[in-house]
Amino acid sequence: MIKSMTGFGRAETVFNETYEVGVQIKSVNHRYADYNIKTPRIYGFLEEHIRGCLSGCVSRGKVEVYVSIVKIDDDNKQVRLNKALAESYIQSLRGLSEFGLVDDISMSTLSAFGDIFDVEYKEVDEETVTAAIDEALRIALDGFTAMRVSEGERLKASILEHLDALGGHLGAVEARSPETVKEYGVKLRKRLCDTLSEIGVSADESRVLTEVAIFADKVAVDEETVRLGSHINAFRSALDDDGPVGKKLDFIVQEMNRETNTIGSKCNDIELTRHVVEMKSIIEKIREQIQNIE
Repeated sequence: MIKSMTGFGRAETVFNETYEVGVQIKSVNHRYADYNIKTPRIYGFLEEHIRGCLSGCVSRGKVEVYVSIVKIDDDNKQVRLNKALAESYIQSLRGLSEFGLVDDISMSTLSAFGDIFDVEYKEVDEETVTAAIDEALRIALDGFTAMRVSEGERLKASILEHLDALGGHLGAVEARSPETVKEYGVKLRKRLCDTLSEIGVSADESRVLTEVAIFADKVAVDEETVRLGSHINAFRSALDDDGPVGKKLDFIVQEMNRETNTIGSKCNDIELTRHVVEMKSIIEKIREQIQNIE
C-alpha cells in the first residue's frame, strides 16, 4: 500500500477523569525517519514510548509530535520556602536602616522575591501517564495514517496515468524506429543512383546494403526500449508492494531516465525526438511525485 510522507492527525481525550491529553502529529518529506517529539518537561519519559509507536508505522519522513497533558486535579506541584534565602533577604533589607529608612519588612515585602519559593513536582506515576496518552496517541495515529494512505492512493492513480502515457510514447518509438532505417535505405539508394548515373556508373547494391546496416546499428534502440518497458512493468509492480517503496521507485526512475537518454542520443528523426522529449517530461513528473512516497 502506497503511503505519502505528508500527513496530519490529532486527538484530545480524557483519561479516568484525571488527565486531559492532547496529541498532534504532522509529517513532511525526508530521506530518513526523523522524529521530533515535544512533551511537557515532567513527562519527558514519554518520548521513548511515543518513538516506539511511531517507528511501527512510519519508516521515512520528518515527523513532529506535540503532546499536552493537564491533570484535572492538579496536585502534582508543591511549593517549598527556601528559608535560608529568605533569611538572607531579611538581613539585607534590615541593613538598609543604616540609611535612615524605616524597618517595615512584611510578608508582602518578601513575597516580591519569587526565588525564595521552590516549586517541586511530586513523583509522577509513569505507568498511569503512559496509559493516559495511549488512547489519544492511537486516535491521532489512525487519522495521521489514514491521511497518508489517502494521499498515497491519489499519488498512485496519477503516477499510473503517467506510466500509461509513457508506455504510449514508448510504443510509438518502437514502431517508428525500424521505419527510419527503411527511409534511410531508400534515400541512400536514390542519392547514389542519381550521383552515379551522371557519370554512367551503376550503384553497388552490396555497398548500399552495408551502409544501411551500419546506419541501422547506430540508431538501433531495441535493447533500450525493451529495458525501458521492463522498468515500467517493474514500477507498476512496486506500486502494489506492501511496505515502504519510495527508495525502490526512485532507483527505477533513475534507470528509466537513463534508457530514455540513450534512446534520445541515437535519434536522428524529428518524430522520434518529439516522443523522447515527451518521455523525459513524463519521467520527470513521476520523479517529482515519488519524492513524497514513503
